Amino acid sequence: MKIRPLHDRVLVKRLDEVTKTSGGIIIPDTAKEKPSEGIVEAVGDGFRAEDGKILPMSVKVGDKILFAKWSGTEVKIEGEERLIMKESDILGVIEK
Repeated sequence: MKIRPLHDRVLVKRLDEVTKTSGGIIIPDTAKEKPSEGIVEAVGDGFRAEDGKILPMSVKVGDKILFAKWSGTEVKIEGEERLIMKESDILGVIEK
């Protein structure tokens, strides 16, 4: 199934959370926090300005992004969890 977000929204796959600390301590499921990093899987056309022009998106498919913990709306697509969020909810793009 292909999903195309509308306007200034993006479809994000959360990256797996860390299950072990650098010191080797295993973190139980009850203490894990939702990761705030993800990969952009699809983007909308862009934000429509007041004058009617469409401003292009700043992110593209494949970008690794950082977002606030409670950003976006969780959806299940073919049994897998994804997030749909506005581009303004993205805090930054992680570059190598």
